[in-house]
Amino acid sequence: MSEIDATDRRVLLLLDEDGRMPTAMIASRLGLARGTVQARLEKLRESGALRLHSARITPAALGRPVGASVQVELDQHQIGEAIAALADLPEVLECFAPAGSTDLLLRVVAKSPEDLYRVSEEIRLCPGITRTSTSLFLREVIPYRVTGLLAEGSAQRRRTGEPQQRRAR
Repeated sequence: MSEIDATDRRVLLLLDEDGRMPTAMIASRLGLARGTVQARLEKLRESGALRLHSARITPAALGRPVGASVQVELDQHQIGEAIAALADLPEVLECFAPAGSTDLLLRVVAKSPEDLYRVSEEIRLCPGITRTSTSLFLREVIPYRVTGLLAEGSAQRRRTGEPQQRRAR
């Protein structure tokens, strides 16, 4: 992944406000050429720094209002098979390999508590999975956001006296 500079951060801050903001409007608001913004967005997409627009769709809007985390313990010899099987389950939104006693940590969604039980069973029956533990999310208290992280780079440079990046045109 390429490094995100000050101009990239400014573009991403606007997109975090409105992910559907047209390139021309971003360019106008930032005083940049439209081609510059387009090139920056393409670079960010190609590097994997910019997620697809569909990531902003709420699971509830798709009939999956129940969210949970699932801790997974697995047979280390079958980790590849387990991950492949989990990737085929549409209710598994994210899968992490954390440090500690949990082998995988999943974020899942379901239609109802009863449906969450079904999803948990499908996960448990994936090859190589030996044990699961599910925790239901009662409500979202801080929504997914990156605005603070984007602003953090600018604040860090101000605190350390590091020179600001030159503004790209």
